[in-house]
Amino acid sequence: MTYIHERADWPRFRWDEEQLAGKLAAVRHRQGRLLGRLESFGIKLRAEASLRTLTEEAIKSSAIEGAILDREQVRSSLARRLGLDIGALKPADRHTEGVVDMILDATQNYDKPLTSERLFGWHAALFPTGYSGLHKITTGKWRTAASGPMQVVSGAIGRERVHFEAPAAERIGNEMKTFLTWFNSEETNVDPVLRAAKAHFWFVTIHPFEDGNGRIGRAIVEMMLARSEKSPQRFYSMSAQIRKDRDKYYDHLEDTSKSDLDITEYLDWFLDSMDRALDGAEIILSDVVKKARFWERCAGESFNERQQTMLNLLLDGFEGNLTSSKWAKIAKCSQDTAGRDIDNLVKRNLLKKEAAGGRSTNYSLIDGGSLGE
Repeated sequence: MTYIHERADWPRFRWDEEQLAGKLAAVRHRQGRLLGRLESFGIKLRAEASLRTLTEEAIKSSAIEGAILDREQVRSSLARRLGLDIGALKPADRHTEGVVDMILDATQNYDKPLTSERLFGWHAALFPTGYSGLHKITTGKWRTAASGPMQVVSGAIGRERVHFEAPAAERIGNEMKTFLTWFNSEETNVDPVLRAAKAHFWFVTIHPFEDGNGRIGRAIVEMMLARSEKSPQRFYSMSAQIRKDRDKYYDHLEDTSKSDLDITEYLDWFLDSMDRALDGAEIILSDVVKKARFWERCAGESFNERQQTMLNLLLDGFEGNLTSSKWAKIAKCSQDTAGRDIDNLVKRNLLKKEAAGGRSTNYSLIDGGSLGE
């Protein structure tokens, strides 16, 4: 098997511009329309939309690799770093803080050069204990020959699927030097969105670290897309879309890694994924507007801190069913207090009791509900 990085013309990628032109134009048009629409949002709403998107990016990028993050920890960590007031903040563990560090550095400092030292910092942040699961790994450095051949795999332990094998460790220094020189260069004849796709495939093919390459590669995509928009705020998540199509994601990486230097099909897939990610942005914006209108309707009304916290969780897309026991656990109050909080909101026509009764009773927001209706 000859891999793409073993070919004599590596890494002189090429693609069929004519084949991609239509999709690229359509995606760029949608990207522009989204940013234009956001101009009508106030600063607070744009910040809320960006916070939601960054939260999704951090959670879904980790989930692709099988790492599950606590949503409220991620959201709280991002809000604290961005100086946003979202009420009570949930303490985040070191692993979550590391993921947030990387995502924010990539997006908030998108216009700064990408260097090996910066990548080492991202890698060390992802693995603060120096372990990946139960395995000790080298952090903050390129992988070495001691780690053996680097294979890109997916699937559960014992059922791994090998997609391709990365370049030997002794090549990494020169490979990354070439990559970073290109990344930081001006390439005015190539659209920034295509550069983002190319950067991701190139980096993942090199696979310079023992672990975390996928997450870092997707952070690089977000950095390049932020450059394309000249804005640190993110309003659509590529990782959220890739997570939905994870099998196809690995299939395209595998197929392209075993081809010649023509990456047209991979770029085509990337544009399709970005188009679907922009669909996700519409959902986020709709939810942000819905939340803002909810609180506008409730302006001047009195809610205790527990009720404000729980209503915001519901407006942000609470996962699962809301019960009085979950309310008590999250709001750190007694079951009786949770019941009184909930009953008060039901009487005010803000929450409704779902069909199931008894101990399994759960509640949801009344869509469009407002006080006194």
